[in-house]
Amino acid sequence: MNKIGCNQLIGQLNWRYATKQFDPQRKISAEEWATLEEALVLTPSSYGLQPWKFVVVTNPAIREQLVTVSWGQRQVADASHLVVFAIQKDLSEQHIDSHLNRVSEVRGVPRESLGQYREMMVGGLVKRLGEAERNAWATKQVYIALGNFLTSAALLGIDACPMEGIDTAKYDEILGLEKHGLSAVVAAPAGYRAETDKYSQAKKVRFAREQVLVRV
Repeated sequence: MNKIGCNQLIGQLNWRYATKQFDPQRKISAEEWATLEEALVLTPSSYGLQPWKFVVVTNPAIREQLVTVSWGQRQVADASHLVVFAIQKDLSEQHIDSHLNRVSEVRGVPRESLGQYREMMVGGLVKRLGEAERNAWATKQVYIALGNFLTSAALLGIDACPMEGIDTAKYDEILGLEKHGLSAVVAAPAGYRAETDKYSQAKKVRFAREQVLVRV
């Protein structure tokens, strides 16, 4: 197993920041982007249900449209790549069954042996929660994926910016997400910082360790 060093990890986390200006001329290599996509696929989720889709927006014209519904923030158009993190709305028993079918396929276990696991998920998510609560649960899962994406990008020396400052309803409309039962939550452009981005030189501001770590 390959391990990165402690200093390397902390160094990259200190290096990363929410990039405000991207260099539109610099592109992420195909190999590195494939690695980031695989990192997204490997994101953990509650029950392993993965109630999300990661929408990679490649059409330049569409990305320009998204600028207007992102408070004019140019990152969504200027970055090398753009990912929109969307939830699968109103999670149903069908989604749970799809997950269990995949578990059976990958692990080689009989589908019927997963019946108790199915009952637990259906009872906890579908029967106990209303649609709004299920969507809120799925949204929390999406932020796990976002954090994984930001950290993975930093370890590869790739800049990224988490963006909640978007009109999610307009994103759904422009990207045609509604017809697929999806809804945008947050966006993350990725690429390389522009030399003119003054924030790249700003010191990282965090509370002191003793203020945020509680030992019991």
